[in-house]
Amino acid sequence: MSETAKTRRGSSKAEQRAETMEQILDAAEHLFSKHGLYGVTLKDVAQRVGVHHTLLNYYFEDKKKLFDAVFARRAVVTSERRMKALDEYDAATGGKPTVEGALHAFLDTDLDLYIEGGESWKNYGALGAQVANTPEWGAELMDQHFDPVVLRLIGLLKKALPDCAEEDIFWGYHFVTGALLLTLARTGRIDKLSNGLCRSEDFVAVKKRMASFMAAGFLSICKPKTAS
Repeated sequence: MSETAKTRRGSSKAEQRAETMEQILDAAEHLFSKHGLYGVTLKDVAQRVGVHHTLLNYYFEDKKKLFDAVFARRAVVTSERRMKALDEYDAATGGKPTVEGALHAFLDTDLDLYIEGGESWKNYGALGAQVANTPEWGAELMDQHFDPVVLRLIGLLKKALPDCAEEDIFWGYHFVTGALLLTLARTGRIDKLSNGLCRSEDFVAVKKRMASFMAAGFLSICKPKTAS
């Protein structure tokens, strides 16, 4: 066999392996987003992919390893995009950001992924909401993947609100991320409460409102203290 043929054969095997891995991660992401870590087995994932469950054991030591791989795959994408957006916004404002501008860079960049990425990204969003609300091990995953970009946002908010108490900025971020994760969970509750006027799937409507709403909250809790 020629070297060229060997290279093509090797490349083909590598491509097949990568394709199989993507299929496994997609299937696992869908199932985990609907049923959580404990409601899914490796056999469930294998059945959805259409392969024998021993193949998953070949790629992943256990179910938690598969879950971590699913979470990490898109976490790096959203973190890098948001970090880039925050850096570019900081540079564009000459180091003088506004609260709303910083929040737009952080929130809109993330929401665009869910708007443009289709059902797969929305599944990931729901998965992220689950992880964030699982203190036993979810906080560690969130810390690992998102602390740098969150702290970058906090830094910009401190620049925008130099007289604000540090704890108020952290509480403000806490409220922001709570609203974002509830939105990504797509529970359908707002659909029922509003009789269909609002839809939990409508991330475009969320993007139009969220940064402005949250900015007002920051400005409210960070009002300069009046002299007594």
